[in-house]
Amino acid sequence: MISSTENLSRKEQVIRSAAELFREKGYAAASMRDLAQKLGIEAASLYSHIKSKEEILQSLCFDMATEFRKSLDEVEKQKASASEKLKNGIIGHIQVMAKDLTASAVFMNEHRHLSQPYLRDFLLLRINYINRFKAIIEEGVLKGEFKNNIDKKLAVMTLFSSLNWMPLWYDPSSNIDPLSLGQQLADMLVNGLKKSN
Repeated sequence: MISSTENLSRKEQVIRSAAELFREKGYAAASMRDLAQKLGIEAASLYSHIKSKEEILQSLCFDMATEFRKSLDEVEKQKASASEKLKNGIIGHIQVMAKDLTASAVFMNEHRHLSQPYLRDFLLLRINYINRFKAIIEEGVLKGEFKNNIDKKLAVMTLFSSLNWMPLWYDPSSNIDPLSLGQQLADMLVNGLKKSN
C-alpha cells in the first residue's frame, strides 16, 4: 500500500483513509459517517466504492497477510543457513510493516473485529506464518547453529512480540531506515539463539 493518496483509485483512497481512521479511533469506534467526513463526501456515496466497514478491514488484513507471505516465500527459497534465513525473514517482516505503518497497525491490533469465517481464515494464515518461522528455528537447532535447549515456541513468540510493536514506535523520519532497523533487530534476536563458540 502507498502512504500518499495521490494516484490512487477512489476505492483505494477510501481504504487508505479508513486505515488512518481505524488506527486513530479503533475499528469499533470508527463509523462510516466518520469516514465520509474524513473524505469530504456524503456517507451514502461511500457505498458506491465499498460495501461495508468490515469489507475495508478484510481488505487491509488480508492484503497485509499476502505481503508478509510473499516476503517469507522469498526467504525460504534462499540457499542459506538457518540463521541467515531467520535474519532475512525478520528484515523482510520489518520492511513489509515499514512500507505501510498505518495498515500494519490495523493488521496487528484490529483484526479481532473480523467476523467469521474471515477471523478464522485470518488466524489460520497468521498461525501458518508464525509456524514457518518456527520451522527455520527448528532447522537451526537440527543443524547445530542454534542452542539445543531453546524452547522453540518461546523463541518464535519472543521474536514476534519484539517485531510487532514496531508500528507503534517506529518514526519514519528518524535516522534509521527500515533495512538498517531490520538488520539491527535481526542481529539482536538471532544472536540470542546461536550457540556460543
